[in-house]
Amino acid sequence: MTNSPVLVWFRKDLRISDNPALHAAAQMKKPILPVYVLDDENAKDWRLGSASRWWLLRALHALNKKLDGNLLILSGKADDVIPQLVATHNITHVYWNRCYEPWRTARDTKIKSALTQSGATVQTFQASLLWEPWEILKSDQTPYRVFTPFYRKGCLPHSEPRAPLPAPPSLEFFQATQGLSTSQLEKKLLPQPLQPRWDIKMEPYWESGEDGAAKQLEKFLLHGLKNYKDGRNFPNEEYVSRLSPYLQMGEISPHQVWHAAKHAGLELKSERDLDHFHSELGWREFSYYLLYHFPTLPTEPFNARFNDFPWADPDPKILKAWQMGQTGYPIVDAGMRELYETGYMHNRVRMIVGSFLVKHLLIHWHHGENWFWDKLVDADLASNSASWQWVAGCGADAAPYFRIFNPILQGEKFDPNGDYVRRWVPEVAHLSNNVIHKPWESSNPPAAYPAPIVDHDKGRARALNAFQQLKDAA
Repeated sequence: MTNSPVLVWFRKDLRISDNPALHAAAQMKKPILPVYVLDDENAKDWRLGSASRWWLLRALHALNKKLDGNLLILSGKADDVIPQLVATHNITHVYWNRCYEPWRTARDTKIKSALTQSGATVQTFQASLLWEPWEILKSDQTPYRVFTPFYRKGCLPHSEPRAPLPAPPSLEFFQATQGLSTSQLEKKLLPQPLQPRWDIKMEPYWESGEDGAAKQLEKFLLHGLKNYKDGRNFPNEEYVSRLSPYLQMGEISPHQVWHAAKHAGLELKSERDLDHFHSELGWREFSYYLLYHFPTLPTEPFNARFNDFPWADPDPKILKAWQMGQTGYPIVDAGMRELYETGYMHNRVRMIVGSFLVKHLLIHWHHGENWFWDKLVDADLASNSASWQWVAGCGADAAPYFRIFNPILQGEKFDPNGDYVRRWVPEVAHLSNNVIHKPWESSNPPAAYPAPIVDHDKGRARALNAFQQLKDAA
C-alpha cells in the first residue's frame, strides 16, 4: 500500500543524526512509524542493569522530544511486537540498524525471516560499529585474537570509517496506537521501591540524549584530546572522553566521534594523541568483534585453560567490601565509590579495581562483571566481558598472569597528590601525600577507615601461586 508507513525500529541508536535506518526511511517520502521495544524477555540474563535502565529512561525521553513526541515505546518480545505492528498497519518496509550481541542477532534473524516471508521488505544498516566483524579476518579467513594486528593490519587498511550522515531535514510521522506512558515506562525501567535510591545521586553528573552527547564530545575535543595519550591515565584529570554511555545507547555514533576527533586532532597538530584516541575506539570495536566471533565471551573464559583456575569461594563480606569501596586501599575504594555515586569509573581505575578483585582476592571475574553490569551507565556486554577477561588473564590479548596491579604504587603513580582519593575517600583526606595511598603507615591513621582486607604481598603471592598451578597443569 502506497500510504503505509515505514517502520523504523530504534534500538542502540537513540539519535536522529547519523542514523542510517532513519535516513533511508526519510528518503522513502512516506510517513515514518518510529518504534522502541523494551525487550527484557529475549534479553534474559542480559537485560539492562539498574544504571543502564536509569540512563535509558532519560535517553528515550530525549529521543522522543527529537521526534516531536512520536516515538512509540512498547514492551514485550520484539519478535512478537514488531510483526504485529507490521500486520496491523499494513507496513511494507521495516528498517533498523544492526546490533551484535548474540541474543539480539538470533532474535533479529528470526524477525527478519518472519517479516520477509510475510512480504515485507526489511533493510538493516551499519550504525554502531566502524567495521563489520565479519569483514575483518586474517589471511586464512579466521578471526583475529590479538588487538594490534586486528586494528593495524585488519581494520585500518580495510577502509576509512564512513562520514557521518546528517539528520533528515524533515520527517513526516504516522500516528499509531498508544504506547507506554511516561509513568508506565518508568515502572518498567525502574521498578519501585528501588532501595536504596542510589540512582538519584547520578543526576548531576550527566545530561542524557543526543544533545548531551554532542556537548560531551565538544568538551573533550576542547579540553581532553591534546595530551590524551599520557593524560588519560590520571583519574583526577579531564583527559578521558566520558563518551562511553552515549556510545552504548547510541546517542552518538562512533563515526561521528572518529571524524570529529580526526578534525580536531589535525587542527591541534596532536597526531600522537589522535592516533591513541582512535585506537581506543578500536578497542571498542575489538570487544564487539570478539563477542561476535566468540559468543560465549560473557560466560566462558576465552582461554579454556582457565576453566580449571582455583578461584576462591568468595566471602560475602569481602565481596561487599569491594563493591562498596571499603577494602582499605584508597585508590580501589575511590574507584568503587565513584562508580556507586556516578555510574562511571575512570578506565585506569577500572583496571586497578578489577585486578584487585580477581588477583588479590582470587574472586571470579563473573562477580565483577555482574556488579559493573548493574552499576555502570556505560555497561556494554562486549566491552564488559572482554575487559574483565583481560584483567583476569583469561581473555584475548590478556594481561600476563604475573601482571598484578599494586594498588599502592598505582595510586602513587597516577594520583600522586591524592586529589582523586581525597575526593572519593574523605576519611583519608587529611593525610599527607606520602601516606595517603597507604594510610595504615600514618602516625595518625583515620579511625573511620578500614584496615586492608588483604595484605598486598600475601595477596600477590597467593595469586601467583594459583596462576603457577594453572601453568603447571597445562
